[in-house]
Amino acid sequence: MKQYLDLVQEIFDSGSWQGNRTGIRTLSVPGAMLKFDLQEGFPAVTTKKLAFKSAVGELVGFLRGYRSANDFRGLGCKVWDQNANENIQWLANPYRLQMDDLGPVYGVQWRQWPAYKLLDQSQPQGAAQLADAISKGYKEVGVVEDVGEHGKTTSVLLYKAIDQLRQCLDTIMNDPGSRRILFHGWNWAQLEEMALPPCHLLYQFLVNSAKREISLCLYIRSNDVGLGTPFNLTEGAALLHLVGRLTGYTPRWFTYFIGDAHIYESHVEMLQEQLKREPFAAPKLLLSDRIPDYSVTGKYEPDWLEKVEPSDFRLEGYQHHSSLTAPMAV
Repeated sequence: MKQYLDLVQEIFDSGSWQGNRTGIRTLSVPGAMLKFDLQEGFPAVTTKKLAFKSAVGELVGFLRGYRSANDFRGLGCKVWDQNANENIQWLANPYRLQMDDLGPVYGVQWRQWPAYKLLDQSQPQGAAQLADAISKGYKEVGVVEDVGEHGKTTSVLLYKAIDQLRQCLDTIMNDPGSRRILFHGWNWAQLEEMALPPCHLLYQFLVNSAKREISLCLYIRSNDVGLGTPFNLTEGAALLHLVGRLTGYTPRWFTYFIGDAHIYESHVEMLQEQLKREPFAAPKLLLSDRIPDYSVTGKYEPDWLEKVEPSDFRLEGYQHHSSLTAPMAV
């Protein structure tokens, strides 16, 4: 994880102090990238103890489309507790439903993206468009009439929930050469309904059919390098391993892009201590044998996206320095 420490040092050397919504200053740099060959090891931070069980618990919650901090706690992940129940702005938000509610965060968008079509039936292609949408699983939910300068128009409103991640797996199986195998969480229409808008928001899978390898590019708009980066690296790499297992490809390159890479002022001491420590060799990620391997069975079983448990992920040969803690900025 020398790359991680190099990024921390770069922020200390060239970052600028900035204010933000949390009220805790950050030392920030615009634009950063880390790239890992997963055949050389798993990108787990070793200069402190990684909260691995919590990170994979959060990933499993995302895969299941959870929106309650209580559900995440049930998977051994408590990182959402403060955002759900202590964020003053969220507590006053009319979209917050109840205790522990987070709104349609991450996994809801990944697995149940709310998609609408408004089809003008006065157009010559209106009937064909409506038939095509219905054939693709959209359902009529209403009629919208509008009177404009060109007269009255009548449109049909349709809806369906899109499972972006499942569509990615289907495309990997059916069209691995596609450069459109991606999913994202930045839904402009629902940002105000979320306890926290997505930070890691765009995932793109890239398949090398000749080598039977699969890679992942992840874009993060804003990354708390002290606490968030180790978590997000773990989740992204674990997701790539899982997708590779279910589609029959070996996980290879994990490229991690950051828009705003920052260190909170309250994390400075923790990260300065990590810079004094020599990183250990990268561990290896092992997936449980109960998760079907397409390359062995030849049977495509994408339902395992929801069936996996945190205990299905395990690090082998993980050496680390002693734990370091710092408060999360909310």
